[in-house]
Amino acid sequence: MNLNNILPYKKQTLKSFFSFEFTTANVVMFLVSIALVTAMFYGIGVYLAEGHHAYGVTRDHAWGLLIAMYVFFVVSSTGLCIMSSIGHVFNIEAFKIIGKRAIVGAIIMILVGFSVIAFEIGHPVRMVIYNILTPGLTSAIWWMGTLYGMYLFFIILEFFFLNNNNHKYSTIFGLAGLVVGLAAHSNLGAVFGFLVARPFANGPFFPLYFILSAMVTGSYLLFLMYGWRYKMKFPPEVETFLYTLAKVLGLLLAVLIFFEIWRMLTAIYGNMPERADVAMHTLTSANFLVGEVLLGMLIPFAIIIYSKGKAAKALVYASITGMVGIFWMRYDLVHDTQLAHMMPLKIKEYAVTTPFVEYTPTLVEWMISLGALGLAVMMYYAADKFFDLDHKSEESH
Repeated sequence: MNLNNILPYKKQTLKSFFSFEFTTANVVMFLVSIALVTAMFYGIGVYLAEGHHAYGVTRDHAWGLLIAMYVFFVVSSTGLCIMSSIGHVFNIEAFKIIGKRAIVGAIIMILVGFSVIAFEIGHPVRMVIYNILTPGLTSAIWWMGTLYGMYLFFIILEFFFLNNNNHKYSTIFGLAGLVVGLAAHSNLGAVFGFLVARPFANGPFFPLYFILSAMVTGSYLLFLMYGWRYKMKFPPEVETFLYTLAKVLGLLLAVLIFFEIWRMLTAIYGNMPERADVAMHTLTSANFLVGEVLLGMLIPFAIIIYSKGKAAKALVYASITGMVGIFWMRYDLVHDTQLAHMMPLKIKEYAVTTPFVEYTPTLVEWMISLGALGLAVMMYYAADKFFDLDHKSEESH
């Protein structure tokens, strides 16, 4: 390997990195990202000063918005990794152009996800130490941390070799990253599915659902990445890819809608306590009906069906609503799982006055969570400037 290719950066890296295109969209995105990251650091400062008292979580509702955002980011990472592997691991021609861009997005998303969870678990450094010294082989959360650490290691190596046009090793590490990423992500679903005390989540659904929803999320992000990269003026090769991606996304959304219907039907059937009542509460909530169903699934699906997958520009905008819907999927996953009280409604010295556990994220939680989005945008912008993420047959900037 040529020594000059060890770091796969663009020629005239510094000039390219510090160049900024002063368009209205770029300036707005830059200012919003700076504001969000600033808010994130302020929220982190409050958390470091006050601890978990700065959050709205309680003993009855121990997982809050930051857990939902962690799931949001790692789902996005796995989705991009899966979609990338279709091209350079499984050699599907239409998907080869996304390799580097999708993988760098996957790396950024998992890193931002780790940064969010670091301010939820309390002692992240201690967690890493004891994760190695005292492995809990029967713990789904231990496996989650271990597998995601391995996944990050493999996709970084995949990106390194992919940027150096070493397709032999990029394929090897890409396959390793895909396998470990699928295992990690399915295991993340098992973190919820193994909750026997939470009947609404317990079962085999989530380990499979997480993989499916990850692919949907990865597809939305690819539309957004390429819409931003080409300012909605797609060269023929990219346009052809987006048409193919739209058809794949349509199939994935159809299966996801099918999954959701049966999840709710099986939850309601039999009127099982702490399962059927929680499902009915979810079905009547705006988060689910507007967020998950309308924004996350129906709008993009309707555009794909109506246009037969050829409305690439419309799908870029629909992917914005789709990602909003994906956020509410993650939020509802965490929140609705904990809706049922863990104690009987009436016991001595403890009386529950509401049918469900109440939880409202605090301003600090919103600052850290939304700030993480700004951080992801800034990291992606920096990566796009520093690395050559375009496929060799794409048009240059």
